[in-house]
Amino acid sequence: MSKYQEIVTDISGNMGALSKNIPEVMKSFMSTTKASSKDGVLDAKTKELIAIAIAVANRCDGCIGFHTKTLVELGTTEQELAEALGVAIYMGGGPSVMYASNTMGAFKEFSQ
Repeated sequence: MSKYQEIVTDISGNMGALSKNIPEVMKSFMSTTKASSKDGVLDAKTKELIAIAIAVANRCDGCIGFHTKTLVELGTTEQELAEALGVAIYMGGGPSVMYASNTMGAFKEFSQ
């Protein structure tokens, strides 16, 4: 299993403990996730591209894994992802370059 696939798998498993211990919080989080991700004026792919830029700027490996996986499932091209990562680099500077580079690796993992 690749790095980001392993991160997503581990976090998904650990979310069960959170759901057991704080069910209302996790139910609300999942409801927010679903509501904010569905097509509206912005389509789901555009929203996920925004999410990946925020994930990179905030340096969240778990977020990078989940959102990159979703972007691959939505048919995002490598160039679309790269342009979103360019915005993250603009907003987050040097550290975002490191996480943007990792995100390209995650894209390759989930695209295989």
